[in-house]
Amino acid sequence: MSNDIELPIKSIRSPHEKALQINLDDEFYGTFAEIGAGQEVARWFFRVGGAAGTVAKSMSAYDMTFSDAIYGPAERYVSQERLNEMLEHEYDLIIERLQMKRGEETRFFVFANTVATKSFKSKREGHAWTGVRFQTRPDGPANDFLLHYRLLDSETLQQQEAIGIMGVNLAHAAYKYWNNLDMLLDSLMDGVTQERVEIDMFKMSGEDVQHHDNRIASLKMVQKGICKAAVFSPGGGVEQPSDVFYKRSVLLERGFFRPVTKVNIDMMEKARARFLQEEALEGSRPIEVLEITMNNLLTAGEVDHADFLARVDAICATKKHVIISDIAEFYKLQHYLERYTREMIGIVVGLPLLREIFKEKYYEKLPGGILESFGRLFKNKLKIYVYPTVDKSGDHFETSADMELPDNIKHLHKHLMENNYIEDLPAPKKAMPYYSSKLISDKIAMGDDSWEQLVPVPVCKIIKQNGFFGYYDRSSQEVPTDEPQEVPLNSRGE
Repeated sequence: MSNDIELPIKSIRSPHEKALQINLDDEFYGTFAEIGAGQEVARWFFRVGGAAGTVAKSMSAYDMTFSDAIYGPAERYVSQERLNEMLEHEYDLIIERLQMKRGEETRFFVFANTVATKSFKSKREGHAWTGVRFQTRPDGPANDFLLHYRLLDSETLQQQEAIGIMGVNLAHAAYKYWNNLDMLLDSLMDGVTQERVEIDMFKMSGEDVQHHDNRIASLKMVQKGICKAAVFSPGGGVEQPSDVFYKRSVLLERGFFRPVTKVNIDMMEKARARFLQEEALEGSRPIEVLEITMNNLLTAGEVDHADFLARVDAICATKKHVIISDIAEFYKLQHYLERYTREMIGIVVGLPLLREIFKEKYYEKLPGGILESFGRLFKNKLKIYVYPTVDKSGDHFETSADMELPDNIKHLHKHLMENNYIEDLPAPKKAMPYYSSKLISDKIAMGDDSWEQLVPVPVCKIIKQNGFFGYYDRSSQEVPTDEPQEVPLNSRGE
C-alpha cells in the first residue's frame, strides 16, 4: 500500500490509529524485540488488526541467560549498549532472511526496547531505552532513532501502559515523520503526559536523517517541554544524564556564555580548587558543567539556533560538559541533578547572580517562600561558591559579605555563611576586566579586536574558524551579508 494513502496528519494521535496505519501499509515490515516489561509495544500492533502486514517477528528474551545467548553478555541490561546490540542483531537477521525475498518493495525496520519498571525490591524509578532501526525506502540504508525516558507512574501496570504507547509513537515517528523534525518530536509524547513520562535523551543517526542536528533536536525538546534539560558532552554529542552524572560530584556554573570568557574559566578553576578540598568528595574528581537556561538563550526575544550551536561549540572548546535547561530556580536545578547523583554538588556564581538568588519575588508561589526554596536547595550536599566582583573604582573586590540585603533576609544570609553553605572564593591576584556577554559579542561583530584578550585561546580560535557571533576576517575580501544564514547541518556525537 502506498505511504501516500493516509489519514490527515493531525488526526493520527492515538496509538490505535498509529499502529493501524502502519499495519495497513505492507511496505513497512519488521521485528519487535522487547526486554523487561513484556511485549507492550507489539501488543498494540496485534490488538488493532492487520499485524501480518507489519510483524515479521515478535520476541521477548526476558531471562538474562536467554538474553545473553541471543545478544551476548551484558554488564547492564537496561542500557544504551544493550539496546544497540538488540538493534544490530535483529536488523542483521531480517536483512539476511528477507532481503532477497522482498527487499525491493519493503522498508525493513527493527523496534527494540529494554525496560526496568518500578521494582518491589528497589526504590529506583522505572526507565527505558528504546530504539528503532529503519529504512526510509526499499533497499535504503539503515537509520536509527534512540531515546531514553523516565517512567514516573507509581504503579507497574500504568508504567507498562506508558511503555506501549511510547513504543508505538517512536515506531510511527520512524515510519511517518522521519523527515520533519518538529512533527517527529511533537508525536513522541502523544497519549502520555509529562507527569507520566519524561524523555531525557533523543538522538538520530543514519544517511537519511543526517540533515537533522541532534543538538537542535535536544534544544527543541526543552523548548517544547518534553524534557527539562539536555546534556552535551565536551565533544558536542547528546548524552543521557545518568551516564554523565551517576555517582559523580558535580561543579556547575550558570551563565550566558556568549561566548565563554576568561572570567568564566577563572571562576570555575577557583571553585574547583576549593571544591576538591571538601570532605564530602572523598578524593573523587568532579565533573565540570556550564549551564545555560532557555531565558539566557533568547536573542531578540527568541532562540536563534545558529547562536545556540555557536555557544555549545565554544563551551566544548574548553572541554566542559554543557546543560541547556528550562530550570530557572536554583532549588529546581538541585532537584534535577539529584535524580542522577547523591554526591556533592557545587554551584559557582558571581556576586550579581547571588543577589538575584536572595530576592524574595522569585519564591512567591512557594508556601514557605524564600525559606522553603533555600531549604530545598541546601537539603543535601550542595554548596554555593561566590566569585568576588570588582567594584566600580576597580580597586576593591566585593564579596558576599558586602551584599546589602533587606533586614528580614540578613539573618538568613548570615546563617548560610556561618554554616558553610555559601563560601566566598579568593580574589584573583590581578583583577581581570569584566565585560558582559553582550559587550563582548558586540566587540566581535564590530571588529574590535580587543575581545580576543577576554576569551580563552581555544574559544578565540573556534570563533574565528567558524565566524561565530558575527565575526569575520576584515583582512579578507569577503564581507558578510545581512541575509539570514542557514544553520549548519550535522549530527554531532554520533
